[in-house]
Amino acid sequence: MLIHPWDAPHDDTEWQRWLDDHDFGQLVVNGLDGEPPHVQPLHFAFDAESGEVVTHLARPNPMWPALLANPEVVLSVVDDYVYVPGPWQAGPEQPAEHGEPTSFYAAVQLRCRARVVDDPAAKAELLNRQVGHFQPEGGSAEVGVGLAPYGRLLSGIRGLRLEVTGVRAKFKFGGRRTAEVQDRIAGNLAGRGGPRDAAAREHMLRRRPA
Repeated sequence: MLIHPWDAPHDDTEWQRWLDDHDFGQLVVNGLDGEPPHVQPLHFAFDAESGEVVTHLARPNPMWPALLANPEVVLSVVDDYVYVPGPWQAGPEQPAEHGEPTSFYAAVQLRCRARVVDDPAAKAELLNRQVGHFQPEGGSAEVGVGLAPYGRLLSGIRGLRLEVTGVRAKFKFGGRRTAEVQDRIAGNLAGRGGPRDAAAREHMLRRRPA
């Protein structure tokens, strides 16, 4: 992923906070014997303090042999993406039709070392962490070995603990455009009001120099 200086995160806190609210991504695992990579969409819980991601997959998932052969994986998360029409980006010296269309988006790629969790008690702890992240209000029974209703389901899954070993993060929201052009884009995003337009506008305004 190409990251220009104006698209780089201001600090680690920026991408870490973004992951707090963007906890669905794609786990990419190298294929075996020249096969294409495996790509698995999944929910996950990221702990910035420990630098660890926890998740789980069904035991029959076909990616397990490849992951066990090479535990170096990538977790990719992309969201807040919008299409920006060319006229919105035209500079004051350009005709509107000469502006360059582009995409705005936020992306975080976590390079991780995966560890498979098969111990039933450890899987139960991992699942409770995930449920606690997604359901802080509660409402679901605790997962425990031998406890109804989820204990009997533990054998059907395998847990994953992903140790983050590298991060590439990008917030591409017109960072190299002039304040005049950014103001125009922000106004047009507000006026269009499409999916993710508000989030993209917020990123662009938040990242502008004071």
